[in-house]
Amino acid sequence: MRRASNLPVSLLLASAIILCCSIVNFAQNREKFVISATAGGINAITGQASVHARGENDWQQLNITDDLKAGDWLRTETDGRVEILLNPGSYLRVGGDSEIELSDNTLANLEVRLLRGTAIVEATGADELELNINITTPHTNFAIVRQGLYRLNVVPGDATELIVRKGRVILNGSHTKVKGGNKVVFNASNVSVAKLTKEEKKALDRQEVDVWSKERAQTLAKANRRITDRMMTSAFASFRDWDPWGRRLGFWFYSTHSNCYTFLPFYYGITSPYGGSYWNTLSYYPRPNVAYPRGGYPSGGRGGSYPTGGGGGSSTGGNGGYRPSPPPSSGPTGGSGRMAPTMRPGPMGNPDRMPSRKSEPSRQP
Repeated sequence: MRRASNLPVSLLLASAIILCCSIVNFAQNREKFVISATAGGINAITGQASVHARGENDWQQLNITDDLKAGDWLRTETDGRVEILLNPGSYLRVGGDSEIELSDNTLANLEVRLLRGTAIVEATGADELELNINITTPHTNFAIVRQGLYRLNVVPGDATELIVRKGRVILNGSHTKVKGGNKVVFNASNVSVAKLTKEEKKALDRQEVDVWSKERAQTLAKANRRITDRMMTSAFASFRDWDPWGRRLGFWFYSTHSNCYTFLPFYYGITSPYGGSYWNTLSYYPRPNVAYPRGGYPSGGRGGSYPTGGGGGSSTGGNGGYRPSPPPSSGPTGGSGRMAPTMRPGPMGNPDRMPSRKSEPSRQP
């Protein structure tokens, strides 16, 4: 009798262990790899938010481990705020009482529809690099083409307000360029452009979603500074996702310290529009006379470590970092016609003394 009574308990205990292991494994899989191939990863949630997956009938609670797919909808309650990964270096931050659709999650044709509410796009990258983040609202559509800071507010049936604090957008249809420091208001019959006043800028700095967005930017830049050589070596040991957009921008890299993805750029001297520096980078350049197959490995073989020889970059000595080589505009390719990546992990130096984008970083003692 005692054995029979203990059997259900044993089954429950075993089921609980299996469930816990499954949850841990799922979380570890999210943390294990760097990502860059598609947009839509949920990176932070505050308050209440829900998701309506394409093809489903009901809204479900949004979780931090979710990845939005093309056609998925997301909405926040009044207290809700959500940070979504776009192309590497660019974040979409959705304010309270808002609703969006991720129309296309591919990096080449990335498109987000803001149906109502407020959203901020922080786009980090090199000044000369052209981005391709398409935004659609009930009143307009445009493309974010430069790194910068963009704020959207949509009142359905009324108007869309676009504030370009830094950067540049191109209005689709008219090909009109709107640069930083301007506010554009779209309604059913009119488009107006005006310079932002000092009073408007100060008012924006006090808005809850804007304060939260700046805090998130500071957290992510700090997370980048805490990436170690060991973390990068482990993450890239079996990584093979060398898509064209990843080569131009960088990667999303999971930070176990901050429990979110931060930006790991290819270029040195990258700063957030809010001012924080991404000072841990990867150097990317072709290695002569080395051919990798399509979908090949960044180092000599499966599970290999970082290559240490060939082609440029030099050790900076005591702190274990490297002087990154500048990214090439062209170079030799292997037999498959693809450039072979060489990664140089490690900090570049003091983040408070960042080199300019046009200068070579100084050698550290």
